[in-house]
Amino acid sequence: MTPDLMESLAELRHKHDQLAPTSNKSGDREASYGRVMRLGQPDFTHGVALYLDDITVSFDGFKALNSLSLAINVGELRCIIGPNGAGKTTMMDVITGKTRPDAGRASFGSTIDLLRLRENEIAQIGIGRKFQKPTVYEELSVFENLELALSADRRVRASLFHRLSGQQLDRIGEIITLIHLKDDAQRTAGLLSHGQKQWLEIGMLLMQDPKLLLLDEPVAGMTDEETERTAELFLSLEGKHSLVVVEHDMKFVDQLTEGRKTVTVLHEGSVLAEGKLSEVQANEKVVEVYLGR
Repeated sequence: MTPDLMESLAELRHKHDQLAPTSNKSGDREASYGRVMRLGQPDFTHGVALYLDDITVSFDGFKALNSLSLAINVGELRCIIGPNGAGKTTMMDVITGKTRPDAGRASFGSTIDLLRLRENEIAQIGIGRKFQKPTVYEELSVFENLELALSADRRVRASLFHRLSGQQLDRIGEIITLIHLKDDAQRTAGLLSHGQKQWLEIGMLLMQDPKLLLLDEPVAGMTDEETERTAELFLSLEGKHSLVVVEHDMKFVDQLTEGRKTVTVLHEGSVLAEGKLSEVQANEKVVEVYLGR
């Protein structure tokens, strides 16, 4: 999540909730368009939060994604692993609207066609993305960062007269405790450790109550203690949010999956294997292309 996305989110709250038909191209890529959709609550009655169907993305003849199909259930915590160049980042770019696929479909719930929406609109409907490098307002306090992330009216006039409600204060208190920064609420964000900045950005995402969280190598650069506490945080979010965690740290993946959750292995833009961590670690193809044993 970037400051630009947060500002765009506030502006979108005052737009009409009906999307007008738009051009069927984004750059040089054809986008898949269906019926007119509304920006609002996605329909999760079928139990699927995210569905990618036969997604293909090519860059100068190189297929970054090659007929990728993937389904993430509501409330599921899914770890995605794979060697560099497997297509993990491109997959998240497609989900968040940064990249338009050459072919395929991407659905949020059973009703929302993600390929029809822009990046800021995708953030509005409940998909949050955490990049590997934390992006926070370093000159502001932890509390102020979370306050700015509130999904509220941030136009100039509203900001001048804005006061936090009791409910908003309670929400900030809940999140600041959840991300292990209660004792650092008034600390300037720039003085936090790398791991604490990661937690703060995750907290800023949670302030907007996303239905789906995309987390790119969230424990890179963390200490062992910070990694363990991050695992505890993600496990506490399971069931309340759908989480897709892209990670290389197998110890962290093991902590998250608890030996029973599904792990997806990507290779050359497609799903190579899927199953419990012990199963994919024993898969000969996975060993050959990724684990290196």
